[in-house]
Amino acid sequence: MNNISYRRAVEDLKFVYSENNTLSIIFKNNNILMGVVGEFNNNLKELEKITDTNIYSRGNSILIKSTAKKNELIKNAILFLFDQFINNGTIEKKDIISSVNKFMIEDKTDKIEYIIKTPKKSVIPRSEKQKKYVRALRYSDITISSGPAGTGKTYLAVAVALTMLLDKKIERIILSRPAVEAGERLGFLPGDMRDKVDPYLRPLYDALYDLLDFEKIQKRIEIGDIEIAPLAYMRGRTLKNSFAILDEAQNATDTQIKMFLTRIGENSKIVVNGDPTQIDLPNKSLSGLKRSKEILGHLNEVSIVDFDHTDVVRHPLVSKIVKAYFDQNSNK
Repeated sequence: MNNISYRRAVEDLKFVYSENNTLSIIFKNNNILMGVVGEFNNNLKELEKITDTNIYSRGNSILIKSTAKKNELIKNAILFLFDQFINNGTIEKKDIISSVNKFMIEDKTDKIEYIIKTPKKSVIPRSEKQKKYVRALRYSDITISSGPAGTGKTYLAVAVALTMLLDKKIERIILSRPAVEAGERLGFLPGDMRDKVDPYLRPLYDALYDLLDFEKIQKRIEIGDIEIAPLAYMRGRTLKNSFAILDEAQNATDTQIKMFLTRIGENSKIVVNGDPTQIDLPNKSLSGLKRSKEILGHLNEVSIVDFDHTDVVRHPLVSKIVKAYFDQNSNK
């Protein structure tokens, strides 16, 4: 917060602590209050959802009812949004997410927010970027991530999707991947569509089986709760109440990624993952992953997460291998 905004906060805000873990933030300027809470209190509702707290707007005050630590977290977030409104005259969804990320208290109680509880195990992000990624998966309509193997791009996306399916927040998970080796022309391969596509989606299956019993996964696939679809077969569809994951997106062209993203429908999320160092397209410049980040990065509904070798959570040697190749390519 700059000096001007700090002076404004001191002049315009008053903080009152009550014994029942209630913090009141009193605004002297109703225009600033309205800017911070948003139309129909939408900013406070978003802040409530992200932090799992109870926040109320009453008269010229914002009331927070939670633990002492959470109260301080929300207080700092409100100050952050106050500063944002003073300097820019507006508050966007990404500002609300930033207001929490900036002041997130890193102790065991706050890590609960990041835990992904699946039937077979609880998945916990192991790096700051993985935490950012999990938040994006939960709260953004579209998430685009890129980075080397072993950074959890696919695994975390599948874990979040599965919990949302089991909690009935969505009706279907859709797993897709460009079949570059077959040129997207799968007809010559033996078997039905699933047999043709399975080899290309093995990492997605592995993640599913690691998080839910094999029999239950198979049943979900049979009834259509989990759908396997090659990228070429997504054209013309509208995805409602779905969580769609496009894996290995570095092997999708600009046109294909645009097609996939524009499938999004009501109450749906789309995730696009890829490793730009593993492009298998005949012409590497045709890869649309990098371009999608450049074109869409400014949209509030889209989160961009870029991983590097420090986020690798597989065998420690994997991180060293990734870094060695990165350094070698950088020196060329």
